[in-house]
Amino acid sequence: MSILVNRQSRITVQGFTGQEGTFHATQMIEYGTTIVAGVTPGKGGQKHLDLPVFNTVEDCVKHVNANVSIIFVPPAFAADAIMEAADAGIELIVCITEGIPISDMIKVKDFIKNINCRLIGPNCPGIITPGESKVGIMPGFVFKPGTVGIVSKSGTLTYEAADQVCRTGVGISTAIGIGGDPIIGTTTLEAVKMFMNDPHTEGIVMIGEIGGGMEAEAARWIKTNGTKPVVGFIAGQTAPPGRRMGHAGAIVGGKDDTAAAKMKILTECGIHVAESPAVIGEMMRNAMADLN
Repeated sequence: MSILVNRQSRITVQGFTGQEGTFHATQMIEYGTTIVAGVTPGKGGQKHLDLPVFNTVEDCVKHVNANVSIIFVPPAFAADAIMEAADAGIELIVCITEGIPISDMIKVKDFIKNINCRLIGPNCPGIITPGESKVGIMPGFVFKPGTVGIVSKSGTLTYEAADQVCRTGVGISTAIGIGGDPIIGTTTLEAVKMFMNDPHTEGIVMIGEIGGGMEAEAARWIKTNGTKPVVGFIAGQTAPPGRRMGHAGAIVGGKDDTAAAKMKILTECGIHVAESPAVIGEMMRNAMADLN
């Protein structure tokens, strides 16, 4: 009951021995995530958290068959870390690092476009399949196994939506925090398509925010191709034009970037639009019940 990560996922942690890498790797291990090794250049051959440390991602792939990487390296080195993982054959790369320069992410996007890998993030909380694998920084106790997929630009709203859905007794198949930077790996539409094609996901929660056109793109695809109920929420309903709100990509640059404009498009495309995060769970449960 998942997309992208499950019990079989073999994770390596880039920036493993640093403070952030150590803390969150510990949390992931306690959750039950299969972390097989870590990467810290210059510390290859050592042990950390009772796991092997390698100098390169290539060594991780070669020696412990890692196929997923989560990145906790400083912004100045994060782009190189992403490209290293992609070049080494990692299938799924989750970049938690925030503050990566846009010019660096332009290089990353160009580098990975012809490589068979998927990037989640940067500046994201990661991805979780409840009860199986947590590849990120989200509080695992909030997420219970179920049949609703979540795709969100916001980490905090991912947790809130999951809590609301789980309180209705439905639960989560997989939740993906795609990140709020101007240039990210996986888009809202790409995540929605994966959930639509997942036989174990019966409904989708799509959380967006002001700025950019990803929500409208996904909504128009859902209108034509959607086969499952979708509940949408757009954050930033009181945001003033021209001012960045939280995420680097959350800025109203035109009339279609506002929360009101996006909510109108979602409604016109048949998506159930929540005006408050507090009603996401109830709205999702009702939408799924109506379908049955």
